[in-house]
Amino acid sequence: MTTALMPLTEITRSAIHVLCRELGVVNTARFLNQFNLGFGNYTVERDELFADMTVDDIVAEIHRMHRPNQVDE
Repeated sequence: MTTALMPLTEITRSAIHVLCRELGVVNTARFLNQFNLGFGNYTVERDELFADMTVDDIVAEIHRMHRPNQVDE
């Protein structure tokens, strides 16, 4: 069976139509929102944010954040 390739815009239009029919407009919008591209450069931001920290420092900070009422020793 051979299927003709459709333009991407037509595939998108058809898929959104099916989603709206099956899920409703609101749930279709919620579904599509999870695929946004975001912004910024996470790699650069991560390197800047954690530049002076070791893995042990990061783990300790995570533990500290999960026990906010505990006094640091």
